[in-house]
Amino acid sequence: MEQLQFLRLDGARFDALCGLHRAYKEAIGEDAPTQADLDRLLGAMERENILFYGCVNEEGQLVGCCSVSPTFSTYTYATAGVFEDFYILPAFRHRGIARRLLSFAVEDSGVSSLTVGCADCDAEMYKALGFTVPLGNLLAFEL
Repeated sequence: MEQLQFLRLDGARFDALCGLHRAYKEAIGEDAPTQADLDRLLGAMERENILFYGCVNEEGQLVGCCSVSPTFSTYTYATAGVFEDFYILPAFRHRGIARRLLSFAVEDSGVSSLTVGCADCDAEMYKALGFTVPLGNLLAFEL
């Protein structure tokens, strides 16, 4: 059985995270992050405004990632999290990594709940992972 390590990512693995993040953005049809975007992302990670988690295989390759942005929520009246950036390399899917990565992120971040905004095509996957409480519509206001 393949040995996998689940961990919170920091600046030491930032280059690997950027590679996976670019693949994620391409897969969902979004523009690749600019260097300025990545600089802001690293700063947010250093301030713990966003927590990135990863799965590393036995060769040391980062094969999956996700993020939790902690916030206070009146849904639970406690620290909650916004779940994003969930991506497993295609060659590593259907091995249980997604569930284990999500569980690790929840435990390590200490959040009381997670919310996720997703494309219609991903809704069933998130439901299968436990995102089953509908909270209306998620809309973004962009400046």
